[in-house]
Amino acid sequence: MPTILQIETATQVCSVAIAVNGETIALKEQKASNIHASSLTCFIEDVMLQAGLKYQDLDAIAVSKGPGSYTGLRIGVATAKGLCFALDKPLIAINTLTLMANGYINAHPNFGGLICPMIDARRMEVYTAVYTNKLNFYEEVSAKIIDEKSFSLYLQNHFIAFIGDGAAKCQSVIDNVNAHFYDTDFNSAAHMSKLAEQAFEEKKFEDIAYFEPFYLKDFVATTPKKKV
Repeated sequence: MPTILQIETATQVCSVAIAVNGETIALKEQKASNIHASSLTCFIEDVMLQAGLKYQDLDAIAVSKGPGSYTGLRIGVATAKGLCFALDKPLIAINTLTLMANGYINAHPNFGGLICPMIDARRMEVYTAVYTNKLNFYEEVSAKIIDEKSFSLYLQNHFIAFIGDGAAKCQSVIDNVNAHFYDTDFNSAAHMSKLAEQAFEEKKFEDIAYFEPFYLKDFVATTPKKKV
């Protein structure tokens, strides 16, 4: 019956949960820009208090590994690795798009179509994948520039639920009766609970020393324009 601390910082949502035996027992989260560095450790303390646990009571730390925000992922993964080192606990990494799709399935257990989580990657690009209602990949993770032809072959025969902070900007471009868009982004650490428990039972642990987030694309630093 594993007790797992779960961290999700791949988007603007800063989310921390504790799960016991795959069930979420404590949750603290907020959606706002640039709050991960200042809020994450406070959120961890809050959920530990909510659950009435000490850090040594944890069996593992799970973290959303990406794709997503370069800075957010760095903060989340660095924090998770630091806790694992300090507590001598294993590290579990969960694909961010998978946990989003899992959140949608949890909210719509009778859903029979495909799920397409999208994370905003600026302009008309998104980090995305397509899942079945059994959480199997229908299309693998990729960075995709969205246009009117995107997903057209799938939409011929399937209802697709588009979710995440990248879905809203695609709604005006993907015009199809089988395309449905949802405001909820499902970027919550609570949606990691069953996934993290399964990984724990299967001993799918990361090498703490060498694990890096799944950025999908290299970070490109830009130089601010000089003021004239």
